Amino acid sequence: MSTEDAPLPYRLTLPARRTTSVIFASPHSGRDYPEAFLRRSVLDAQMIRSSEDAFIDQLLDPAPGLGAPLLAATVPRAYVDLNRAAEELDPALIEGARSVPHNPRVASGLGVIPRVVAGGRAIRSGKMSLAEAEARIEGAWRPYHARLAALMDESVAVFGEAILIDVHSMPHEAVEASGGPRPQIVLGDRFGATAAPDILEQIEAAFAAEGLRVSRNIPFAGAYVVQVHGRPARGRHAVQIEIDRALYMDEVLIAPHGGYAAFAALLRRVLGRIVRIGVQEMPLAAE
Repeated sequence: MSTEDAPLPYRLTLPARRTTSVIFASPHSGRDYPEAFLRRSVLDAQMIRSSEDAFIDQLLDPAPGLGAPLLAATVPRAYVDLNRAAEELDPALIEGARSVPHNPRVASGLGVIPRVVAGGRAIRSGKMSLAEAEARIEGAWRPYHARLAALMDESVAVFGEAILIDVHSMPHEAVEASGGPRPQIVLGDRFGATAAPDILEQIEAAFAAEGLRVSRNIPFAGAYVVQVHGRPARGRHAVQIEIDRALYMDEVLIAPHGGYAAFAALLRRVLGRIVRIGVQEMPLAAE
């Protein structure tokens, strides 16, 4: 199958009318695993899903009804990681890949083509060819980022700014409780580099209004997506959001738990507040 005939690596849902500069994205919730990929994996069907931001795309489903586009990956993170640079190739996995100096993500097996899933468990035995790795990047990574860049450009053209909300989930144990309750939400703007301070403050207030504990940048300051798309001096803002999985799912079963519906309703209210950050007050027409 040619790249042109291949299914899109994302699902884009546009609102009937874009009323806000905000764009929501979920690059790690994809779960369309290619059969050939599964056959080559040494992991079972459940274990290979451990790196997914499971159900984040579904939790974001209200966004288009609120006036904001939703770009959700369909391609799984274990197949290609859309939150890495295309150059972050792992020579321990890919024949012919050049070493990437001083890159802890690649060294730990979490490059653009992951070698491991959560817990450091290897996805496959042996190496893959550089051509196979490049085919994944061309077929999935580039189309996703091209569409995201286009959405940002469209928001800037219409509203004069773009606000990207890049949403992820984190294991409950990912954040240490150091002398107090652990945060349930971690906002990442790479310590002020990818979004204006007032935008981050408003996003934090949107979650805090629902009683959620929010922290900034530690331990997740934002990765490739916000780094490349966040240019606040040019009116392009990007914030990574990590949501504690324990709020809505059973991490072992990878299934919604009894609190899912209540959290989904809560998050819809948060999304409504975030959307309003990007609503411009239009001047009255001359009479």
